[in-house]
Amino acid sequence: MFDIHVATTADKPALYEDLAGMLSGLLSGERDMVANTANLSALLFHSLPDLNWAGVYLLRGGELVLGPFQGKPACVRIALGRGVCGTAAARRESVLVPDVHAFPGHIACDAASRSELVVPLLLGDRVLGVIDLDSPLPDRFDAADQAGVERLAALLVAGCDWSPVG
Repeated sequence: MFDIHVATTADKPALYEDLAGMLSGLLSGERDMVANTANLSALLFHSLPDLNWAGVYLLRGGELVLGPFQGKPACVRIALGRGVCGTAAARRESVLVPDVHAFPGHIACDAASRSELVVPLLLGDRVLGVIDLDSPLPDRFDAADQAGVERLAALLVAGCDWSPVG
C-alpha cells in the first residue's frame, strides 16, 4: 500500500522534491511503461490540489493516444500540433496555459478545465508522449509547477522501457 503525504503548495519546490522522491520509489525495480505512467498519473492527481485531470498521452503512429490517467473520460487521439497536448509534443517543449479559452485550438475534453500544463516526455530528441494536467481554476499552474513536472517527466523517461512506444 502506498500512502501519499506531501508538502503544501505554499512551498512548491519542496512539494515537487517530495513528489520526485515518491516517484523514484514507485519506479524502483519496475520498468513497465504502462504501470509507471499509471502510478505517475495517480500520484499527481492525488497529490496536487485543484486538478480535475492528470494523465499521459503516448505517441503512437504519429499521433498522441490516451494512456493512463485520473479524471473524467478524455479525448482518445490528438494530432500533433493540435490543442495544448499536440502543441507541446510538436514543439518538444512544455506549454503552460493560464486560460484554456484563450488558447487557439484548445480541445475541451472536460468543459470544467480552465488552465492546463503539458510537459513532453523526451528521450533525446524523440517525443514519447506528454504529461497533461488540467485544472478547473484559471492560472492554476506557474513556472514552479512546470519545472517540477519537467523533473518528474525526466525521472519517468529514465525509469521506463519505452520500446513499445513510437
